[in-house]
Amino acid sequence: MIAMVMVMKVASHDYGDALSKSILFFEGQRSGKLPPLQRMTWRKDSALRDGFEIGVDLVGGYYDAGDNVKFNFPMAFSTTMLAWSVLEFGIFMGSDLSHSLDAIRWATDYFLKATSIPGIVFAQVGEPYGDHECWERPEDMDTPRTPYAVSKQFPGSEVSAEIAAALAASSMAFRAIDVGYSARLLTRARMVFDFADTYRGSYNDSLGPWVCPFYCDYSGYQDELIWGAAWLFKATREPKYGNYVVENIHILGNSIGYAEFGWDTKHAGINVLVSKLVIMMNGNSNSEPFVANADKFVCSVLPESPTISVSYSPGGLLFKSGGSNIQHATALSFLLIVYARNLSLGNRVIHCGKVVATPARLIQVARGQVDYILGSNPLNMSYMVGYGKKFPQRIHHRGSSLPSIDQHPGGIGCNGGSTYFSSNNPNPNLLIGAVVGGPDIMDSYSDSRADYAHSEPTTYINAPLVGLLAYFKSLSN
Repeated sequence: MIAMVMVMKVASHDYGDALSKSILFFEGQRSGKLPPLQRMTWRKDSALRDGFEIGVDLVGGYYDAGDNVKFNFPMAFSTTMLAWSVLEFGIFMGSDLSHSLDAIRWATDYFLKATSIPGIVFAQVGEPYGDHECWERPEDMDTPRTPYAVSKQFPGSEVSAEIAAALAASSMAFRAIDVGYSARLLTRARMVFDFADTYRGSYNDSLGPWVCPFYCDYSGYQDELIWGAAWLFKATREPKYGNYVVENIHILGNSIGYAEFGWDTKHAGINVLVSKLVIMMNGNSNSEPFVANADKFVCSVLPESPTISVSYSPGGLLFKSGGSNIQHATALSFLLIVYARNLSLGNRVIHCGKVVATPARLIQVARGQVDYILGSNPLNMSYMVGYGKKFPQRIHHRGSSLPSIDQHPGGIGCNGGSTYFSSNNPNPNLLIGAVVGGPDIMDSYSDSRADYAHSEPTTYINAPLVGLLAYFKSLSN
């Protein structure tokens, strides 16, 4: 673990510009029939017959990263985080609020389709091995678009409960502007959560050959059930959901540590979300273990804490094991900001041994992560495409790396894209706002299309960053 963190010279960043671009990225990930107001115009319609082979409309949603598969588990988490970003920081988004809601609705419209048959939840569209063998534009896709579903007999509690969380969180985001749509999302969230809870099991067991190793659930499905119930409690204030969270939280334990939050593991997010809810409802009388665990999350992340469990690069980027590392920097920083605001409301600080962590310190750490991503790092390089003077040119992304339909109207087949994949030329289409997996732990970055662990963007890197950028835009204003 690297304890010494080099303090970079902090350049002032245009958080508003970065916010606009971070949201625009989602338009580049859209699947389906693109709307007339599509702003990322090099992308065109794709996957217009998803689900038709089995008589179900599964058109829409998002491609998760640089491939052309719709993985609903990480898509749902990205949607939950976009909605949470709007709920916490939408007031600071200005004209980008409507674009954020469009990004959420693109996902929730699809999830309404994916959960339209009682007792069935679609978990994925696209045969992943066939897709990954080809380097082709989504508009040209000719690989199998197989739909994969979980059911009463073959359950998938984690993907179903995460979709329920996304629908519940999104219902609150739309409540003030489209009450009918909001109510529809909440009704469906209840139904899907009940299905996830009643028919318990992991989609690893039923769909393992297709969801693993891509989005295998490594942490079990209990965290998603509690996370889904927490969002339903926040959306409805119905005691049954709050009781579900309180009565089941002990199942999670702390065996995986306190600094775990992302598409797979919801532990730290549950504690930050629920700690505010229980204090609002009950004062401090019923805040255990949520507040204590949220405090331990902070102490697991702060560089100066004696109980730190993450690493930092010499340039200051937070690190955890695995690929697409910036997902950890954005997700954990989002929680730091939300929890700092909770601490300020309660006029509270956190004690990590002898180290005192103030709300201002949590904000400072999160800002350091955002600034690093935007270019305050040893390479003076932004890891967001289109932001700053220097940013990744050869991201691992099929649509971005192949000539657009406008430039090359003829089809490019499965193997036809391989010369573009192996080329050293910059990608011809800028996927504006895409944040890549990022540098290695020594702050170096090769900008190689083949190095997908570092050069591939994902929706779940960007989704928490949207909220962070809105918050820091408000401070800079």
